[in-house]
Amino acid sequence: MSALLLAGVLGLGSVSARAAESAPVASANDTATLVTDRDAVGPDQHLRVGLRLQLKPGWHTYWINPGDAGDTPTLDVTAEGGATGKGGAIHWPVPVRISEGGLMSYAYINEVTLPEDLVLKGSSGTTLHAHAEWLACAQVCIPESGDFTLTLPASTADVSEGGAQASLFRKAEAAMPVASPFPASVSGGGVLTLSGKGLSAASVSQAWFLPQDGGVIDQVAEQPLHVSDGQLTLGLKFLKSAHRDKPLLGVVVLKDAAGQESPLQIEARPVGGAASAPGQAPGQEVPTGAGWLRVLLFAFVGGLILNLMPCVFPVLAMKALSLAKMGGAGRGAQLQSALFYTLGVTGAFAALGIVMIGLRLAGSAAGWGFQFQSPGFVVGVCWLLFLMGLNLLGVFEVSAGRLGQVQTGGGRSGDMMTGLLAVIVATPCTAPFMGVAIAGALGGPPVMGVLVFLSMGLGLAFPYILVAGVPGVASRMPKPGAWMGILKQVLAFPLFATCVWLLWVAAIQRGVTFVALTAGGVVFLGFAGWIYGVGQRRSMLEGGRGTVAFCRIVAVLCVVVCGAALAQGLRAAPAPVVTGASGAGIEPFSEARLAELREQGKPVFIDMTASWCITCMVNERVALDVPSVQQAFRDRKIVFLKGDWTNRNAAIGAFLKAHGRDGVPFYIYYAPHQDGVVLPQILTPGIVLSTIGK
Repeated sequence: MSALLLAGVLGLGSVSARAAESAPVASANDTATLVTDRDAVGPDQHLRVGLRLQLKPGWHTYWINPGDAGDTPTLDVTAEGGATGKGGAIHWPVPVRISEGGLMSYAYINEVTLPEDLVLKGSSGTTLHAHAEWLACAQVCIPESGDFTLTLPASTADVSEGGAQASLFRKAEAAMPVASPFPASVSGGGVLTLSGKGLSAASVSQAWFLPQDGGVIDQVAEQPLHVSDGQLTLGLKFLKSAHRDKPLLGVVVLKDAAGQESPLQIEARPVGGAASAPGQAPGQEVPTGAGWLRVLLFAFVGGLILNLMPCVFPVLAMKALSLAKMGGAGRGAQLQSALFYTLGVTGAFAALGIVMIGLRLAGSAAGWGFQFQSPGFVVGVCWLLFLMGLNLLGVFEVSAGRLGQVQTGGGRSGDMMTGLLAVIVATPCTAPFMGVAIAGALGGPPVMGVLVFLSMGLGLAFPYILVAGVPGVASRMPKPGAWMGILKQVLAFPLFATCVWLLWVAAIQRGVTFVALTAGGVVFLGFAGWIYGVGQRRSMLEGGRGTVAFCRIVAVLCVVVCGAALAQGLRAAPAPVVTGASGAGIEPFSEARLAELREQGKPVFIDMTASWCITCMVNERVALDVPSVQQAFRDRKIVFLKGDWTNRNAAIGAFLKAHGRDGVPFYIYYAPHQDGVVLPQILTPGIVLSTIGK
């Protein structure tokens, strides 16, 4: 069988006697170069190019499916000059499996070449420009990238095989999986079957499956093997989010008694039946019937509790102003305001849910509050809230029906925009019950996922619906009067306080230079708001159209300058910022460190947090950084691991997902040689002390 499988593997066609290699991009972890299988090109040449990574001992990078943590390398190659073309997709050699801390990674160690095809059009020489990104991991993971340039002259001479770099491509090709000669199928219960002549207990002693896509199977679970004459089965454990009616793509590696490995590329067709393979635990199913009703209820309660989260306070303060105005309004106006506020909230939740579900279906690990991991989004919200605060102070006014009605609550669009803003500022917080709801939304069918997010939005809007819908409640609100002008101005200051918090988040994400850019934008936008207001007042007093137009043009230019500066700042490389744990006795979280401490029998407390998560910050101040809790940690010699999710972190995202969570805060305590105990999302010193004292 080995001869059969290796027959189509070796051979790259004709390669050059002197293959080319670019100048290296080196770090403390690896050395990267761009290599080709030829040092010159002929007319309409078919070229092989590749990213060569030489990794230091102990370091690794990742396959097309990195596994439970990691990131896929990318290589973008463009040829310019007399011969032009663009590189295709990477051809992936078979990786090794690295199982650590309850997670599985598919990785390359020591040295690997990731090749792709480049078809050139033209008969002259060419210059290759390439950009590559990859993740180098050991105890820590470091994102790395490189830009490469390689010039190949034109040649009309015949090209023969040989050369050191050409051998890299032969080695990579030999490590590629070949199309399986055995038909493959997979049952709903996760039984992967290969059938055909040549399969027997004598020819296959071990086998394992590498899924091409993440989020399909439990990658660290055992894969029980059963081999009979003409058939091989592997027991896989499907994740509840897996689409079992679609073909299963990946690589099956067969190993014979002599240790020879034969990787086979398969596309297993789904077949009926849900029987488990020998020794396999049945896969978990997605909620159905009453289970979905429970998830929807949790989503509603979680949205309701969001009203008590500190994230939403600035917007609820503005809505309080709207409620005060409703005291003198008719019942029809009250119900209309509640309806359009609810539409704004539920529409924003539905849009957020569609984006998150779409990203998950595309293989991303996006979780709740993921947009606050974008510095551009953080700065945009900061600037928006600052302009809203200026509007509340009366620096400028926005006419009815436009965005400025968010501050006053006037009109249908104002109510809808208030609902939208409430969702935007609510996402850094995770309320109790939301974890189960979001996990169900992201793990089940997309339609049910959207319904879960809609239910969460109804929970957030429900108090306002209750006030507006119950006869007599709104009528008991204070009557409108001059006092509301003072209240309107006072409500600007919670917005400014939120801006300060967002500046701090930006500092942690991108460093002090980015904060200076954000603060400079605040000054420009403040000037834009002021001069816009000057134009409005001149228009009301004098009616001068020229002055008004000038003021508006200057205001728009200030906004354009801010946008251009933000775009430029986002393109610049971020300054090195320490985003991990800080403080005495606190260590940065890693799966490897957690596994090491648990093996040593030490108690471990894990705090998954983010700078944009207000709930996390409040918990730290009132429950974790208090003397009684800190002393208890010291007395019990508890190791405190802190995972900072302020910026995107695949390892933290995978850890949260493994525990059924899609957002922070998340707290878990491991007593010596015991399973972890998950703490509530809202902490008190008593909760922490009772948990670690058990």
